[in-house]
Amino acid sequence: MSTILEPGIAPTTKPSAAITPERLLAQLQWRYATKQFNPDLRIPGKTWEALEKALVLSPSSGGLQPWKFVIVTDLELKRRLHPDPRQEAQVLHSSHLVAFAAKISLAESDIYRNIDRVIELRGVSRESLQPQADRQIGRLVNGPGAATVREVNAQQLHIALGNFLTSAALLGVDTCALGGIDGARYDEVLGLTELGYKTYVAAVAGYRSAEDKNARLAKVRFPEADVLIRR
Repeated sequence: MSTILEPGIAPTTKPSAAITPERLLAQLQWRYATKQFNPDLRIPGKTWEALEKALVLSPSSGGLQPWKFVIVTDLELKRRLHPDPRQEAQVLHSSHLVAFAAKISLAESDIYRNIDRVIELRGVSRESLQPQADRQIGRLVNGPGAATVREVNAQQLHIALGNFLTSAALLGVDTCALGGIDGARYDEVLGLTELGYKTYVAAVAGYRSAEDKNARLAKVRFPEADVLIRR
């Protein structure tokens, strides 16, 4: 049995694994980029709630969480995002679509918003966190990092995307990441531009159709010796 820890409490002993290594690898082997979803199968409420919480729990640089995750279930809204009829079986038949949008820039208010949240949840003093705030403001708002913060924030979306895909696999939910999307269309349809965010990637989730022949294909990966470097 795994050890469940309360927030802020360090373990006194090494916690046992929440799942076995064999189970983890089995679920990662099971998942694939689903091309056809069963439109009659919807993700149950509690399962989807867990996946939303998994998105919120995704790690980010400096804990700044420079993103929005837009959940789309409305069929007509999906159609506006993906008008190509060739995507019907993958996008329109999915149970949920998630747009991953990054903050275009950071202001001092974004830094202090995170600081305020740390104070709220950890009960520490504002004075103790001021050096952290000064460093982040100096680097990301007023310093050289401000010029690249948009790109850095966009790159961090893939951390959340990977977390979402893996979490879904562990729950037996099929997914597919959608690269090469029309980000400008997403931003317009979902009203993200006025919020200061830009969509870079999306993902669909649901349950595979029995007609999706890709589910029966062997997973193709290079041998470990070609991918892993151990020192």
